[in-house]
Amino acid sequence: MAPESARAAEAPAQHAGGAMRRRDTEPGGGPVLDLGGPVLGDSEGSPGGPGPRLGEHVRRQTAALCEAAGTGKDAALGLLDTMLEPLAQLSLLDPPNARSFVSDDHSPVELSLAFSPGAAPVPRVLLEPGYTDDMVRSGRIGLRAAERLAGRGVLSCARLRTLSDIFFPAVPHGPFALWLALEFPDGRPRAKVYLNPAADGPGRAADAVAEALARLGFGNAFAALRRQAGRPEDFLFFALDLGAWPAPRVKVYVRHRDFSAAEAAGVSRAVAGDHPGRVEEFIGLVAGERRLRRRPLVSCFSFTRACPDRPSGYSVHVPVRDYVQDDRQARDRAVDALRRYGIDDRPLDRALAGLTSRSLDAGVGLIAYLTLAHADRCPPRVTVYLSSEAYRVKPARRSVLGAPGGGEPGPMLAGR
Repeated sequence: MAPESARAAEAPAQHAGGAMRRRDTEPGGGPVLDLGGPVLGDSEGSPGGPGPRLGEHVRRQTAALCEAAGTGKDAALGLLDTMLEPLAQLSLLDPPNARSFVSDDHSPVELSLAFSPGAAPVPRVLLEPGYTDDMVRSGRIGLRAAERLAGRGVLSCARLRTLSDIFFPAVPHGPFALWLALEFPDGRPRAKVYLNPAADGPGRAADAVAEALARLGFGNAFAALRRQAGRPEDFLFFALDLGAWPAPRVKVYVRHRDFSAAEAAGVSRAVAGDHPGRVEEFIGLVAGERRLRRRPLVSCFSFTRACPDRPSGYSVHVPVRDYVQDDRQARDRAVDALRRYGIDDRPLDRALAGLTSRSLDAGVGLIAYLTLAHADRCPPRVTVYLSSEAYRVKPARRSVLGAPGGGEPGPMLAGR
């Protein structure tokens, strides 16, 4: 989604007030927003509770993901510790009261593998450092995590600083404030940040996206983008590539309610290329349906300096977990999609075996989303988004017919 995730799309609005102030410098140089207050211990939960820790669980899964991709794990684990600092000691047996919408079991982590033809898959990890229902505190903790990564030379907070008043208002709304993601092509870290367009209220989400694009030099692109969202609140995420990217992107995620594969293909025509037919085929292949009436499709439009007036990339995110009975079926559809594009699917099975010891037909949601991405002069990319299942496993369905729609996550069972 989201993003690496789009779970926040289904969340009820929440808000918490608080004042903002600025610090003098960030570790990488230059001022950065600071919401004040302590960081460690700010996340809600039981840092001293019994049983295994969230940090141990996520480190193990991240190592397994890197090994499945054939990528060195040392750099990933070192930076993961930096991102996890407020969360690592939370007990898996005593989940916090906070409800993170990164994943269906409300754990604040999502993993993914990005596959391209003829290349090793790229492991990714997304975290919500500010794992709390208080959005002022959540934003503060998330920004501090970004500062720590800046201090290690992984990213710069300059573009984030430019947008701080848009995405960190005094009285923030919504289910999240800031998510951080790292990916490791060839073991080298690249960072992304995800922000909430509805932070100043769902009705102002479109205005927030328009203003943010304008400040970053993409103001002329918004008119075409606005036509893709049925309602202002359908703008879900605003994402930035931060750090050592060859062509840093600005990404806007849009939800499509009750959308067909053909309609998604039409939306994808905002990006030049011959991909609309592939988009329609991909949705039918992985969803098993031509119209998605349960959890909605999500489109992502990406922008680069080389093409400031229109999107240069498009990806469609299919919430496969709502259109299958269990993860065995989701895995089979992922394999079909990978093979359709001539991609080696063996790393996926290695990753699944490393993430969980449970049978794939014992639950649904381990494979959360399947995504097809197209960008100028790049081969198609398929990304498989994986849940950590740190707290719960959602039981398999007897039938997809009548499965719950895009509301709150359905009943889940403990299953580690």
